Amino acid sequence: MRILLAIACFFCLPLLYAQENLDSLLPVRGFCIGAPKPQDVDAFVKFIKEELASRKVNTLILRVDYNYQYQSHPELRDSVALSKADVEKMVKVCNENGIQLIPQINLLGHQSWANKTDKLLTVYPQFDETPWVQMPARYEWPNADKLYCKSYCPLHPDVHKVVFEVVDELCDAFKTNAFHAGMDEVFYLGEDKCPRCSGRDKAELFANEVRLIRDHLAQKNRRLWIWGDRLIDGKTTGLGEWEASYNNTYRAIDMIPKDVVICDWHYERADKTPVYFAMKGLDVVTCPWRKPALAIIQTDDMVNFRQQSSKEMQPHFAGMMQTVWSDARSFLDGFYGNKKDNKGGDSTPWDCFRAMYSKIDSLPQQ
Repeated sequence: MRILLAIACFFCLPLLYAQENLDSLLPVRGFCIGAPKPQDVDAFVKFIKEELASRKVNTLILRVDYNYQYQSHPELRDSVALSKADVEKMVKVCNENGIQLIPQINLLGHQSWANKTDKLLTVYPQFDETPWVQMPARYEWPNADKLYCKSYCPLHPDVHKVVFEVVDELCDAFKTNAFHAGMDEVFYLGEDKCPRCSGRDKAELFANEVRLIRDHLAQKNRRLWIWGDRLIDGKTTGLGEWEASYNNTYRAIDMIPKDVVICDWHYERADKTPVYFAMKGLDVVTCPWRKPALAIIQTDDMVNFRQQSSKEMQPHFAGMMQTVWSDARSFLDGFYGNKKDNKGGDSTPWDCFRAMYSKIDSLPQQ
């Protein structure tokens, strides 16, 4: 028996050392995608087990929003939504494969898309930061109202009771110690016509919302993750109003708690903003999307940032996360070749995912 155990240890030890070394190089190896619909849960569970686990992915962010059968606020459920049993299947396979599962609900911004208002403002229109902006029959950008996505008013006295009840319920269902609040591309904030926000500092409004969400999560030892674009000065950096802020929210970076995890997305260039976030004392994860060559550069950058930084800075460079801006079914169809993306060519999220994790797999393991 001792001989058999010794043989098993002999073969297992190199794998353990390799895993420890990979954890040192890239502590977060993530994947972010829209949560599957109920009919696609089994296929997605199979993908987690066969494709994510085999690539040593250890963090999975699911954009759930209202694709869940909430008991606290059933009025906010999508017409077709995940059941608790559906979620339990995904929790189980992630637990079995050492993957941290983090749900997301878009908070503050992204309360609409194109010409469709999402559930929160549909059911509770009084929470709308810009109720005078009407949703168009046909959406175009740019437009006279500067409408990209609606926001809720962070100073409405009733909004957080509703929001936090669904956040808590979702986190309980996912058995998670982290939550992603989105908070990207917030264009409507502190509007002049808003009776509560008018005249207020937009950086303070944004920072206060981050802090409020963070503090609520901390009551149950949960950590807040957000996208990082609103914390970057879009004009000084030249990153523009999408990847960064034109409405002065960037000053909030000096006002938010330091334990918030920043998901730093750049899809056209390998901008070095992770250094900026790390210098502010924030943990940062670099997030590519659909350009394989760019994802490889960003992966090299992240490893170099960790290896060529002081012991104070090094821990803040947390890792990499592939982002997918579609539902799970569309991605699975592309990944498995069930449907062709004639427009994307080789620049697709599944090509990027494969390239990034191939690069990660090739990193020195000793």
